Amino acid sequence: MKIEQIYTGCLAEAAYYIESDGEAAIIDPLRETAPYLSKAQEEGARIKYIFETHFHADFVSGHVDLAEKTGATIIYGPTAQTAFESHIATDGEEFPLGKIRIKALHTPGHTMESTTYLLLDEEGNEKAIFTGDTLFIGDVGRPDLAVSSEVSREDLAGHLFDSLRNKIMSLPDEVIVYPAHGAGSACGKNMSKETYDTLGHQKEVNYALRADMGKAEFIEEVTSGILPPPQYFSKNAMINKTGYESLDKVLAQGIVPLSPEEFEAMANHERALVLDTRKPQEFAKEHIPNAIFIGLDGSFAPWVGALITDLQQAIIFIVEEGREEEVVTRLSRVGYDNCMGFLKGGLESWKAAGKEIDSILSISAEEFAKQYESSSLHVIDVRKPTEYAAEHVENVENYPLDYINKNMSQLDPATQYHIHCAGGYRSMIAASILKSRGFNNVVDIAGGFAAIKKTTLPTTDYVCPSKSK
Repeated sequence: MKIEQIYTGCLAEAAYYIESDGEAAIIDPLRETAPYLSKAQEEGARIKYIFETHFHADFVSGHVDLAEKTGATIIYGPTAQTAFESHIATDGEEFPLGKIRIKALHTPGHTMESTTYLLLDEEGNEKAIFTGDTLFIGDVGRPDLAVSSEVSREDLAGHLFDSLRNKIMSLPDEVIVYPAHGAGSACGKNMSKETYDTLGHQKEVNYALRADMGKAEFIEEVTSGILPPPQYFSKNAMINKTGYESLDKVLAQGIVPLSPEEFEAMANHERALVLDTRKPQEFAKEHIPNAIFIGLDGSFAPWVGALITDLQQAIIFIVEEGREEEVVTRLSRVGYDNCMGFLKGGLESWKAAGKEIDSILSISAEEFAKQYESSSLHVIDVRKPTEYAAEHVENVENYPLDYINKNMSQLDPATQYHIHCAGGYRSMIAASILKSRGFNNVVDIAGGFAAIKKTTLPTTDYVCPSKSK
């Protein structure tokens, strides 16, 4: 028997490869199927099942493509309804895999179809649980993503309480917990950086598994302090229910080299969004006018999902040579399948063609401190409300990047704004968006709050009213 966790850091997502006696199962695969096909080939195994713990909201699963390429059966838990062929498991149903078995435990709460898969070894011992978004390391799944006219988030939280107590906490302490996400995912609020643990240890340290916690307290605890989900979550969940275009076709369409003239025509006449994926300071120094910066070396796909509201938006992009396929793949993971090509030769070819370029002023934290002390500046902190509440520069307002599209109307295009985040990635995204919308006097503070803290500027943990709602 073999269990391998395949972890993708940019999405904080864990898929699993399980193999026994030449038969394999994949749990919660990402959109691209190559890693799972390669792994099975290396092991000389046949992929028999694709287990989905629930309809994922934060990424597009690879279940449909993988089933088509392998003939494997897609399995969801009770109450799930799909537009493609799948097997809807009953609570307690077991699936033989080589010499082991995988048992479906219906654990509603994060969503109503959420299911935990229990691995029974060759002797029938309970060895591991694959909990999806029901139980994380240090946390549990948020109960607000599947709210409907029939079920409230409090209802879902109540279901989650029952699922944890009745289906999971009754298992042996030595059972290993393998969740679908780790720290950094928006599917929970207090996840550990660890990506697996024993159930017994989680009973000791996970706030949601406290033995003395009653149902009412649990509901209050898990429903408090939840930020609104990114706008793409509901759209990804629907894609996972209904199916999608083959990734092979998406890649073929998106990895197309465009000349500067073709690129410009796409932007001007096809209304394609120009996405610059280089490093923040490279973008600041020079970029194509009206381009949006979201750097590939960061939480690229989640920020695309949070900020580009139309999944069908045509996208053309600038990228470091050799990383073209990476851009298209990572966009497809969150449902953006309409890439139309990249700028061949990068920005150098654009400049060589005599095309216009733009820039964003970026200053050091030390220079910012001097200006702040000698004049009245309009400063925007684009970190999350919790980061801002913990510590921020005095007299600075919080406009979280997550809600910049909503809050832009509260800003004045004629005003000069100094912008910072924690380290410089999010502030450049914010600056690029504002610049593309006619805010021509934006100034980025390089190094963000981490650099600002090294100056003499006063900071406070007093929470001013936030523009986060």
